[in-house]
Amino acid sequence: MTSYLTTWQLWAGLAALFAALTAIFAKVGVEQINSDYATWIRTIVVLIILTGILFFTRQFQPLRSITPKSLLFLVLSGLATGASWVCYFRALKLGNASQVAPVDKLSVVLVAVFGVAFLGERLSPGAWLGIALIATGAVLVAIR
Repeated sequence: MTSYLTTWQLWAGLAALFAALTAIFAKVGVEQINSDYATWIRTIVVLIILTGILFFTRQFQPLRSITPKSLLFLVLSGLATGASWVCYFRALKLGNASQVAPVDKLSVVLVAVFGVAFLGERLSPGAWLGIALIATGAVLVAIR
């Protein structure tokens, strides 16, 4: 039997919880400072925490052990993450967290479309309905 701690559902749920907290904490955090500077502070905190996790769990590995393809796509992912964070914090600086976060979650819709288009994933009609409902919900929440 698989431990609940090793299920993707637990970790995805925790990711959603922490993403929600991120929006609330960031909205308050950017009130008095530049959004790019706020993103820089957040990035430093993430770097310190991950360094600690890797150090204490002894998960560091030599860079040369990573294939060029993996390294390329991790760098691209890092660039996309950075761009996402900069845009997200700027949006939070300008808008309501309750509107910015749902629009940001349109990434769920884009991941489904990109997964089908580029990764060969297949979605059931029910899954497509769910994706359409997510898109509709995000747009309805964003409208004032």
